[in-house]
Amino acid sequence: MRRAAYFLHVMRKLLIICTLFVVGLAVSQRSIHAVHAADTVSSPVVVELFTSQGCSSCPPAEAFLNDLAKREDVIALEFHVTYWDYIGWKDPFASGKFTDRQKSYVKSLGGRYAYTPQMVIAGQDHVVGSHRGRVNKKIKTFSGKNADAPSLTLSKQKDGKLRVQIGAAAAEKAYDILFVTFDKPHRTKVSRGENSGQTLINANVVRSLRRVSQWTGQAMETVVEVGEKSGNGGCAIILQQTGHGPIVAAAQLPF
Repeated sequence: MRRAAYFLHVMRKLLIICTLFVVGLAVSQRSIHAVHAADTVSSPVVVELFTSQGCSSCPPAEAFLNDLAKREDVIALEFHVTYWDYIGWKDPFASGKFTDRQKSYVKSLGGRYAYTPQMVIAGQDHVVGSHRGRVNKKIKTFSGKNADAPSLTLSKQKDGKLRVQIGAAAAEKAYDILFVTFDKPHRTKVSRGENSGQTLINANVVRSLRRVSQWTGQAMETVVEVGEKSGNGGCAIILQQTGHGPIVAAAQLPF
């Protein structure tokens, strides 16, 4: 009798161990699947260069951005800041609004100060803009998206307006829908300041940036009035966590 009870006790233990093993294996498989799902190709990675024609160390970074602008996996945007204008050359593309955007990144990314040339990648990290290897490494890091990230499409309508469609996804916070316009490449001969005598080539120079709506997780569609656009090269829609947080999706179109 005692032997039978002991045998039953052992069998119950074995059954519990087997059950725990199967459950653990299933959880492990789900975890592996989630990792693979996060490695799927995302929308283009947004790279923002903060620069100035009055900054002597910026031309190499601007040349690099010109190369990045030719890639399909990157949306390259060049923001010209104002704090180098006092050197002697007033940057014709500089805007206080762009300077403020960079200062907001300094705060959100935990930086100590604004600098040029600075590249912000996916709204999540920053690198000196002339360090090609480091920038490319960061682009690769952020090129895989979370499987829960929303889809985003940007298309032209017959009336010239832009149609923005964003899919449903989990969103713990609100996200700004930003509309950006940028120019075709510029060639500028600089006559004063640190780059005096040089002819600078600037690609995808941002001319306007505005918030057109907000996304909170539900599938939505909105129409953007392009109006009197100041950029002649193209435009982009950026879905960015409010407060200059991570960019979770983006799309661009040529004009």
